[in-house]
Amino acid sequence: MTARSRLRSHRPAAERGQASVLLVGVMLAVVVAVVVLGGVARGVGAQAEQQRAADLAALAGARAMHAAYPRLFEPATVGGRPNARHLAPAAYRRLGEEAAAETARRNGADAATVAFPDRDSFAPVGIRVDTRSRERVAGREEIVATARAEAELAPPSTLGIADGAGDEYRGPLETRQGKPMRPDVARAFDRMEQAARSDGVGLIITSAFRSNAEQAVLFARRPDPKWVAPPGRSLHRLGTELDLGPPAAYGWLARNAPRFGFKQRYSWEPWHFGFTRSAGTRSVGFGPPDGRSGLPSFVPARFAAPISRAAQRWNVGAALLAAQLYAESNFNPFAVSSAGAQGIAHFMPGTARALGLDDPFDAAQAIDAQAHLMRDLLREFGSVPLALAAYNAGPGAVQRCGCIPPYPETRGYVARILGLLGGAGEAASGGGLDVRLVR
Repeated sequence: MTARSRLRSHRPAAERGQASVLLVGVMLAVVVAVVVLGGVARGVGAQAEQQRAADLAALAGARAMHAAYPRLFEPATVGGRPNARHLAPAAYRRLGEEAAAETARRNGADAATVAFPDRDSFAPVGIRVDTRSRERVAGREEIVATARAEAELAPPSTLGIADGAGDEYRGPLETRQGKPMRPDVARAFDRMEQAARSDGVGLIITSAFRSNAEQAVLFARRPDPKWVAPPGRSLHRLGTELDLGPPAAYGWLARNAPRFGFKQRYSWEPWHFGFTRSAGTRSVGFGPPDGRSGLPSFVPARFAAPISRAAQRWNVGAALLAAQLYAESNFNPFAVSSAGAQGIAHFMPGTARALGLDDPFDAAQAIDAQAHLMRDLLREFGSVPLALAAYNAGPGAVQRCGCIPPYPETRGYVARILGLLGGAGEAASGGGLDVRLVR
């Protein structure tokens, strides 16, 4: 056999060897890929399991708090004896912590940390759960998945609190020129229209109350917030707002509308006027005070008279003031918050000075100043939830968005007070609050 023929006879064997090496390499690559993908899949699966555990734990904690919420407002004693129905704030938080931790454990979390974003409140309405799982990796224990979830007790979604949108007026309506508005707004407009007619000016209503659903249609047609407010942000949803014309009436309105309780809302909209009177009365869901009978049962007897007097003086619902005082300080005249707010109504020193309040620790003076401020805020915003948000976060934050600002403290504050007004301490379980997952 020649050298050339021997070379030809050996070439297929060499090629077969190279093919075998290539095949082994491919198989190793496939094995490595399978191992890597398997690890990724396990990691993704572990993360999903942790998120589920965190979600369920947060909801369980919030449900435990929801069930216990009314007991916070039961009297501590009845007939001089301890009341078994009463629940202290620390015990209330502990119920939420235990329910959340146990649910996390049962759903595969190796560890869970429970916190309350609004812990400084006497009755938190939010709960946050962080979960972790551990596995042995390369001979040592490592954290392989973490997750976080938050749940809250919030007013029913019809109030729009969950997304910070504010509330929508749902009371009776009257029409003028075919446009719906609150009854008190309609009567004030009648007086203003008559005065304008006497001066030779005819007023035309171009728009009045608009529901969030109607606002959504308008915004869909022109989704530009400069010209059309998004649903839940237009003040027209409160039943207090009127768009008026014709342009020839703008000057008369600017001079005379305040006499009838109407305020030009925005300097760049000479046609938009909002009604600012009677904002604390039944027209926005809180009837006029009638002494002790208008106060919730959780109000200590020594504060009944000051609350009733302030409510009558400033035309703000007594129940609203009482619920706010409970949320602010638990009726402690000498309370001082971590931020420096003082007294039963938790006034910052600058706010107290602006209202002429010399001593924030004088309960009667502070309650009167609280009612004064709430009257002003209710006139400004025409809505109890928005006024409460402004009391907590400042009017500027509410003005900028026309909503309850998305601050956990402020959202919790509004939810607590509306929950109290919805029946906490009475027959309604949870004070009319819903449980929802927020993240």
